[in-house]
Amino acid sequence: MVARSVRSSVSYRAGQAAEQQVAAEYERRGLTIAHHRWRGAGGEIDLIARNGDGVVFIEVKKSRSFDTAAARITRRQMDRICASAAQFLETEPGGQLTNVRFDSALVDASGAVQIIENAFGQV
Repeated sequence: MVARSVRSSVSYRAGQAAEQQVAAEYERRGLTIAHHRWRGAGGEIDLIARNGDGVVFIEVKKSRSFDTAAARITRRQMDRICASAAQFLETEPGGQLTNVRFDSALVDASGAVQIIENAFGQV
């Protein structure tokens, strides 16, 4: 029981650290991070960034390699993120017509970050 709790805590902290690395990378690229771990009816969106008038929904995955991290993003998870994104867009001035993109941000064991823009359209 204790080992599982420790493993869970380590995974949670590693996920938070990965999200911070990814947020810093997006900010370096000129985007503004609007929300961390935004929760909607469909589930949680790791990061939401603003790019001019547009919104970027970002799913962060950390694993040993970029390939392993990418493989952990399932169609079901993408559907949940899209449902939450639709709910988020209800608060935007342009509503559902807001310019959006769904990115995957992968973090490998060395801490390197790989951003895949429009990732949900590639699956």
